[in-house]
Amino acid sequence: MLLGRAFAVLRHNPKVVFGFAVVMQLLMTIVAAGIMVTVLIVTILRLQNVDPGSPDFEPLVIGTFAINGLVAFGVGLLSLGFTALVQGIVAAEVRFAAVGEKAGLGRLWAQVRPVFWRLVGFALLQMLFTLGVIAVAGGIIVGLVIGAIGGSSDFLGLGIGLILLVIAASIPLAVWLFTKLLLVPSVLVFEHAGLREALVRSWRLTRGRFWVAFGVMFLINLIMGFAAQLVSFPLSLLSSLLIPVLAPTGSDDPAAVVAAAVLATALPQILVLVIQAVALVVQGTGAAFVYIDCRYRYEGLDQTLIAFLERRDLGWAHDQLGDPFAVDPTRAVTSAPPTERTDGQVMMHPGQAPGYSSAPPLYGAGQSQPLAGVPGRPYAPAGDAPVGQAAAFGPSVPAQPRTQPARPYAQPVPPPAPPQQPPQAQPPSDSPWAPPGGRA
Repeated sequence: MLLGRAFAVLRHNPKVVFGFAVVMQLLMTIVAAGIMVTVLIVTILRLQNVDPGSPDFEPLVIGTFAINGLVAFGVGLLSLGFTALVQGIVAAEVRFAAVGEKAGLGRLWAQVRPVFWRLVGFALLQMLFTLGVIAVAGGIIVGLVIGAIGGSSDFLGLGIGLILLVIAASIPLAVWLFTKLLLVPSVLVFEHAGLREALVRSWRLTRGRFWVAFGVMFLINLIMGFAAQLVSFPLSLLSSLLIPVLAPTGSDDPAAVVAAAVLATALPQILVLVIQAVALVVQGTGAAFVYIDCRYRYEGLDQTLIAFLERRDLGWAHDQLGDPFAVDPTRAVTSAPPTERTDGQVMMHPGQAPGYSSAPPLYGAGQSQPLAGVPGRPYAPAGDAPVGQAAAFGPSVPAQPRTQPARPYAQPVPPPAPPQQPPQAQPPSDSPWAPPGGRA
């Protein structure tokens, strides 16, 4: 059900989520390719104007590699910013959809803007980890090459063993860290937390839900990777046959052949970029729904959302409603292992949000009794039981918030009192005040 919800977001708000991701992906690719190709051509042309025997040739070669490396690093940072922006927009879309709202791009950006640089900072941490692993492996390879030049076979075998050890250790470590920190973008957008707090929250929320989070993201990556291969392979095969078909014996116009080659190469890549944009959106929505599911199970977020929807339907003002995703310190997960609620107490979507109302509850094994006066809602609002009666009878004046603390779940109904026993007959009496028939 988590996997299905991740793909359902594309149908809920396709113009904003899907269109924004695809357009940004294409623009990002065009800008990055344009910058790198331009710098490469300029540096190579500059290098060709210098005689290889000149003393300036070697420094220019080193400078060429350095400039292109710095440009590639800058393009990588730009790509990180794009990824962080899409992750934030997607998480904000899920945030609004969870309470039945369909927001435009401006409203989504207003939700993401305060935490945008925190999202970029988290993406930088991921990149630094990757670069660290690459640096360790590169250092081992350099040492291996130096040892091989010296002719030491023992050093060569040790270097190969170290490389295999680094690869074998880095893969499970990267998967483990990626899964444990999967919810950081969602925590940043939903709660507007700091980066350190978001890291701690993601670590704690995924405790006990590690394999669920890993399974959802693994299936999403597997499905989207298969879709990319399914599209790119036949198009690449078709493009390789396109030029011989257009010009089987050659062409007098080289520009036509070049244009056909560019078209045959660009069309598969554009479709692959579209699939990659869809994959980025689905990955972000999958992580956001895992975050909501963890908070449902550990912090009673479903009860908070039900109460929020009830009060909003009664006409409460925005400042009275507050933020439904704000963390309650009394319910928030701590360093201790969290206590998971039973399946019958958890719903994936407590409200009838557009685009998700047709799906059944995520965990439907056993349901509690319906709230009196509100058909179809199996849980009472936290700390506000009369809200259901108000919704049923339709008061003319909106209900006001109560002052007593919220209850995490509906209180059980006390059992009825036992029936009273009929009066027992009394023995006969000789008293003149006794009623007829000997009854007291």
